[in-house]
Amino acid sequence: MTTSPFLLILGCTASGKGAVAFELAQKIGGEILSIDSMKVYRRMDIGTAKPSLEKRQTIQHHLIDVVEPWESFSLGRYVELADSAIADMQHRQCPIIAVGGTAMYIRGLIEGIFEGPPADAILRQQLKNEAQIIGTAALHERLSKVDPEAAGRIHSNDLKRILRALEVFELAGRPISSFQTQFKSGQLRHPWRLVGLRRDKDEASRRINARVKHMVAEGLVDEMKSLLADPRGLSDQAAQAVGYAELIPYLNGKCSLEYAIEQIKINTRRLAKSQRTWFRSFPYVNWFDVGREYTQESISDALCQTFKL
Repeated sequence: MTTSPFLLILGCTASGKGAVAFELAQKIGGEILSIDSMKVYRRMDIGTAKPSLEKRQTIQHHLIDVVEPWESFSLGRYVELADSAIADMQHRQCPIIAVGGTAMYIRGLIEGIFEGPPADAILRQQLKNEAQIIGTAALHERLSKVDPEAAGRIHSNDLKRILRALEVFELAGRPISSFQTQFKSGQLRHPWRLVGLRRDKDEASRRINARVKHMVAEGLVDEMKSLLADPRGLSDQAAQAVGYAELIPYLNGKCSLEYAIEQIKINTRRLAKSQRTWFRSFPYVNWFDVGREYTQESISDALCQTFKL
């Protein structure tokens, strides 16, 4: 069987990687594998910047809309579903274009899942109770003292990953980052060629602000209202998603919409900073520095030339 191209495009939020992946898929007849911990949720469309229905009808996208917002979703489940999608595309000899910015999912997809102690339900609940009392930020501060490497990669609002990191430290007596040394091996599970789209910070911030403004104009607030109106609620992971979590205080009458929108911008920039920190540790990425003058067409053309697609 002929080996199909394996190309993975990564980048910080609002870097334009999704548009480039779509353009490239059209050029080479490929399909897109999403690597995003939030795009897996149905009905969370605007705040996750999912590709439009028209684009998804034009190009097959995998690992989008696979679970409901009230369901939990794990890295292990992602890798399982992604491997199945990859096997299907390989069988059809279809070029595979993976795209995303969720660093742990990228790591899990390309290098596997690290072996750590299994979850402890009692300890996890104790930590959740603490989070409700002292706040997620306080738990993140605690993590920074016992595992500064992990704390530097985990967003201060990402309760799920903070809980897991603290849980591993309590159970194993060593930081979660010490279990993740395999991520530095450079040994890939599939023959991926990794491409990173990199923009300077000012341009990245401009794009983030523009994206948030567009999301609000497209109906982000009403989307969140609909999610909260569902009696089944939201999973912890879904409720903590940047772009959604900030709207909960506004919808509960605790802050203004203007304040909530500004918090979305701030937290999105923080997310991008965390992503940049993660991606600097990836030793096998071909980085493309792109400016405002670059279009998805010109970038996809450059990728075709570089990798002879």
